[in-house]
Amino acid sequence: MSAQRVREIIATMAPDTPESVTDTQDLIADLGFDSLRLMELTVVLERAFDLPPYRPEQLAGVLTVGAVVGLIERSLEAA
Repeated sequence: MSAQRVREIIATMAPDTPESVTDTQDLIADLGFDSLRLMELTVVLERAFDLPPYRPEQLAGVLTVGAVVGLIERSLEAA
């Protein structure tokens, strides 16, 4: 799994297109994601990494790029 691939997907889907994506950036405040766009990002990441659908409680508190990278890494390790 490439953390860089996760960052690239986030950058591609971000409403406020960033020059670069760093782990400390907030998905909502810095990159302009809203609730619908976050749901779309979740589905794209699930498909890109062949993961089962996330439950809402798994996504609670996932507010930064780094948190998304960590979530995907943990999911892949568990699979």
